[in-house]
Amino acid sequence: MAENDMQPGIALLRQPVHLLALGFGVGLVPVAPGTAATAAAALAGWWLMPLPLPARAGLVAVLALAGVRICGESARRLGTRDHPAVVWDEIVGFLAVTLVLPAQPLWWAAAFVLFRLFDVAKPWPVGYLDRRVGGGMGIMLDDLAAAGLAAVCVLLGRLALA
Repeated sequence: MAENDMQPGIALLRQPVHLLALGFGVGLVPVAPGTAATAAAALAGWWLMPLPLPARAGLVAVLALAGVRICGESARRLGTRDHPAVVWDEIVGFLAVTLVLPAQPLWWAAAFVLFRLFDVAKPWPVGYLDRRVGGGMGIMLDDLAAAGLAAVCVLLGRLALA
């Protein structure tokens, strides 16, 4: 059976590009893999909080750039534009949101909900990027746009409550 005829499964995790694109297996969760990946990213982001902001921002930039290739190649091998199991983009997207979050769980919960809302509902520019930009760049950009919207909402909320 050709790889693009297969539904993503455990066997795909033997290939490094799929291992990464499928979030080390998180993308294989049968229900809401993007939400599961965002939860995993929240745990990773919380763990990274002690690092200085420039280090975390640099990490997000490197992961985003790598994600263009990782997500694009995985989608190509799976024979689809953006398979739901490909969750590297959700992981990097939420890690990007964490760059503006204080170490307070309520803000993390709000950011989680906002990021998922924007990623699923795809308001402008998220939906525009999702429809108009192809390949790995498109897979990454729509989630980074959702992250940007979530970050702006969090920052505005923090300003309003300050």
